[in-house]
Amino acid sequence: MNLRRTYSGRRVLVTGGLGFIGSNLTRALVELGADVTVMDCLGENYGGNRRNLAGISGRVKVHVADVRDSPRLPQLVRRQDYLFNLAGQTSHMDSMTDPQTDLDINCRAQLAMLEACRKHNPAIRIVFASTRQIYGRPDYLPVDEQHPLRPVDVNGINKLAGEGFHLLYSRVHGLEATALRLTNTIGPRMRIKDARQTFVGVWIRRLLTGEPIEIWGGGQRRDFTYVDDAVEAFLLAAARPEAIGAVFNLGGPPPVTLRRLAEVLVEINGGGEFVIRDFPSDRRKIDIGDYYADDRLIGRRLGWKPRTDLRTALARTLAYYRAELRHYI
Repeated sequence: MNLRRTYSGRRVLVTGGLGFIGSNLTRALVELGADVTVMDCLGENYGGNRRNLAGISGRVKVHVADVRDSPRLPQLVRRQDYLFNLAGQTSHMDSMTDPQTDLDINCRAQLAMLEACRKHNPAIRIVFASTRQIYGRPDYLPVDEQHPLRPVDVNGINKLAGEGFHLLYSRVHGLEATALRLTNTIGPRMRIKDARQTFVGVWIRRLLTGEPIEIWGGGQRRDFTYVDDAVEAFLLAAARPEAIGAVFNLGGPPPVTLRRLAEVLVEINGGGEFVIRDFPSDRRKIDIGDYYADDRLIGRRLGWKPRTDLRTALARTLAYYRAELRHYI
């Protein structure tokens, strides 16, 4: 599919656009010739980082704004052709210790965004960043889109509600919306100072600063999507009419245990060590165990498939942070 033909000259709003996936998506859209506006709150506990748009910041309109600031939403969604809605609170533990904030960002703000679109730009095309967390502990593997939805934490419940609002507004109000259920996404520009976004980021920071990686458990199997592959899925989902009103899993190369993931990271880095620890009791209660996705539906409908093998994804990520570490810690 000719994505340049789809996006060149079109107006695009990316919420969470200074964050990990949002900034990589923004960079791809700029290269495709889109007129991109980014909205990001740059909150201390979230993934936004101005460094993520280094080299293209002059080609992007940036609004430092919070999705909870509902009066600002109408002016941002007006006249936009596409909305990639990636703003969210991603920390599972923060959602358990501060559930109200998680509710406000992942639930109430999503409803307000959709209302702004319905009232001020009902023709806008929307893709929402959902999560595998809404499945909870799998009954079977790989997990397909028909799997029961049983979140194990507040974050998963609120993300499920946010996804549900998007699908409801598509079905009832005619907004053209799609939801992508993301698995562990990795790559350049992810948050590495803590585990609020992904534990892999913390592992990489520890490797590069000479600290041992800490693995909780180690036997859990997970799949990982490289960020460039995830970006392609967002672009295809917004461009293809077959995606309207649909939900798709994203997956990655064959799953690996967390122990094997650490071994591969150490090999690629040329050194380092890891230690295996028992799960902290508070984490164990909300851990989902093994998870990997069945992503065949998006392959059949949109022709998407993960193109980047795990070793390549990790090598590219490590190389990025060797050069950029000081901007992310």
